[in-house]
Amino acid sequence: MSKPESDKERECVCLLMFKTKNLYEKPKGLKQHLIQKLLYCTGEMEHFHTYMQDQAFLLQLMEWLLRGVSGVIMVNNPLSGALILIALSISSPWQALLGSLGLLSSTVMAIFIGQEHAEVSRGEHGYNGMLVALLIGVFSNSGDWYWWLLLPACLAGGTTTFVHSGLAAVLDRWDLPVSVFPFNTVLLWYLACTGIGHTYYPNHPVLPQGATLSINSTQLDIPQLVQGAVLGVGQIYACDDLGSSLVILAAVLLYSPVQAFHAMLGSSLGLLAGLSVAVQQEALYTGLASFNGALGCMAVGGLLFTLSWRTHVFSIICAFLSSYADFALSNVLANVGLPASSWGSTLIISLMLLVSGQSLSTYRIAIGRDSSPGSLLHTPSQCAVANTDSTSV
Repeated sequence: MSKPESDKERECVCLLMFKTKNLYEKPKGLKQHLIQKLLYCTGEMEHFHTYMQDQAFLLQLMEWLLRGVSGVIMVNNPLSGALILIALSISSPWQALLGSLGLLSSTVMAIFIGQEHAEVSRGEHGYNGMLVALLIGVFSNSGDWYWWLLLPACLAGGTTTFVHSGLAAVLDRWDLPVSVFPFNTVLLWYLACTGIGHTYYPNHPVLPQGATLSINSTQLDIPQLVQGAVLGVGQIYACDDLGSSLVILAAVLLYSPVQAFHAMLGSSLGLLAGLSVAVQQEALYTGLASFNGALGCMAVGGLLFTLSWRTHVFSIICAFLSSYADFALSNVLANVGLPASSWGSTLIISLMLLVSGQSLSTYRIAIGRDSSPGSLLHTPSQCAVANTDSTSV
């Protein structure tokens, strides 16, 4: 009689141990499952891009547009693009509408003239159109919901695709990205053609960032200065709302913590550069003096070069140079009523890419290679081999 009871007790103990084991393993498995799902949303979301290739054209177009939204801030993630679009809509629905129209017109134009499908699907022909439409709205003196502004926003957005195509044939010879050259060029064309006295499209007068002693002060508002570092990231989208800028920064963080870190670092360095010269305090507090620094730092430290201590130092240098170039160009171009926009960072980044010194060129990523920050941790020899094997776009 004792043996069956012993077997029965043994079965009960085994059953209890099995249930206890499952009880402890289930939360662990659920946690790992949630982490895995979150990781799917980071980086370039290549699995999602592969899935969308079998979907209807309108759904594919939506993905391309969202990637174009995120491309403004050197990100390639549709979820990040959706977050940024929501942030812009919260800050200014009118600006979000203009930007979306420019984004759509430039992307559709790229499809119409037969640009490479891979480039269109990555949103490379969308972010310039969005930027120029956003800035047309910012410089307009007609206020929000001025419906006549939809026409130049649409035409300018489509024009950036033609400029992009033409510049690519030239810049590819030096292995340089087209970047936002089309946006800067088309925006200057539009503002130079319309001016401040146009009947239908009057613009705000452009003021230099340089400050005179009569309007500047040695006393600084530290909380506003810290806020200006965050707004420097939002000003990449011409957004001066703190909450929306934080959402934009979170969207960059979702794509790559490396990019988010360099965005804040570059914006902070831009403020330091502004404090070292005569820059209006209003430009410091609103982020206008620091967004070029953020762009320069992100490009060198998180996108166009592999991550190392050398490229990190060069990203700091690029942030300072981009900011100083922006201040200088702003003071010069304001004399003819034109803004510096992002010419400072665009020119300095191109200069960094043309540097022939081995300390920097060894870490450079060729244009044709996937340059997402998730794949930047390579040795110089690995990067050199990859650049040798890659081809230009």
